[in-house]
Amino acid sequence: MLSEIYYLIRSKADGRYLAAHPNEDDVSSFVLLFRENFDALSYLNTHAGDLADRLTVESISGTQLKTVLQRWSFKGVGIVTDPLLPKIDFLVQS
Repeated sequence: MLSEIYYLIRSKADGRYLAAHPNEDDVSSFVLLFRENFDALSYLNTHAGDLADRLTVESISGTQLKTVLQRWSFKGVGIVTDPLLPKIDFLVQS
């Protein structure tokens, strides 16, 4: 996982990353990761087409991921395996 490149969706306005909150009773958030740039773009076009001009896709290496999780207080990551449905696998940071 550390040697891979991932893609994240980030707000151009405030720099926040797109995150998921899988449990509405819990305030924990998980940053969404995409394995391919085109998967992130597909997700944007399908689920946030009207906001696409306010968001950008950026790449991040696996080695930078821990820093992002700590800086933004994410509980873990949500790896998007199907951007159209969407299907997301959640992994908690240890």
